[in-house]
Amino acid sequence: MIDNMKKILEKIKEYDKIIIFRHYRPDGDAIGSTKGLAQIIKNTYPSKRVYLQNNDFSDYLAFLGKEDEPLTDEEYSDALGIAIDTATLDRLSNQKFTLCKERIKIDHHIPVESYADYEWVEEHRSSSCEMIAAFYDVFKNELVMTPTAAYYIYTGMVTDSGRFRFREVSGETLRLAGLLLDQKFDTETLYANLYLREFDSFKFESHVHKKMKISENGVASVYVTRAMQEQFQLSNEQASSSVSFMDSIKGSLIWLAFIDNDDGSIRVRLRSRFVTINDLAKKYGGGGHACAAGATVHSRKEMNALIKEADALLKEYKENNEGWL
Repeated sequence: MIDNMKKILEKIKEYDKIIIFRHYRPDGDAIGSTKGLAQIIKNTYPSKRVYLQNNDFSDYLAFLGKEDEPLTDEEYSDALGIAIDTATLDRLSNQKFTLCKERIKIDHHIPVESYADYEWVEEHRSSSCEMIAAFYDVFKNELVMTPTAAYYIYTGMVTDSGRFRFREVSGETLRLAGLLLDQKFDTETLYANLYLREFDSFKFESHVHKKMKISENGVASVYVTRAMQEQFQLSNEQASSSVSFMDSIKGSLIWLAFIDNDDGSIRVRLRSRFVTINDLAKKYGGGGHACAAGATVHSRKEMNALIKEADALLKEYKENNEGWL
């Protein structure tokens, strides 16, 4: 992968204008990796123009700061575009990525689609932020890291690794995290922003616990209807957080949150412990990581079918494996 990194650095050096993209409905990894790389480039090459161009926003991660104002279409034509943490072109928040003169993809998801001129994909990494940290580490004699850049990147590493709990976390993950912590940014404020919640959110969590169901073999699920979202005045992010309220049930190795979308479809967030679920997500128009994926269904009938398949998957896993909790 060093050759991929070298090519990306060469292209960054070559262009005076660089536009950075991420996926829609951004999480900490998408925002942290894009803002982190942008900051490293600005630190290292002050004369370059670096822009973050995306069409949506995250209230939950607002503490990381805003992105840049929209550019005209003409501004893209002589720019290097870098898309981070996005497996497929249609998931980019800003589809003007295709207008860039040359395009780079940096991602840690299972390869699904090749959509750039140069691509660096490492699916074993815990996050795209880990990849950006590794990029800096390889070229640290050339690149400039600051506490601000480290803060962005570390945020994405923490959130996408489940606070360093998920199976993709390695010794390298922690070594790179330590490299960032050497920048001595404010971790206390960071964790306060990530963990503290408004009082009403606990009422929503309590409601989820009342409404969630457990299948015969231990699949936990909840359906966050439009009425429920209105009752608790939930943003899409807050509604989606319901999946995390089911992650500590003993014997429940798969948990699913179904969230009504404005367009009539139902977003599905799939999470698991030990069991690989991304193939199941693919059957319903989605994908992702082995134990964290997303999908879409369009009716209660499809919702029930997905739960049934998840239950069968979990039954098979329990019958053929030991040591699960």
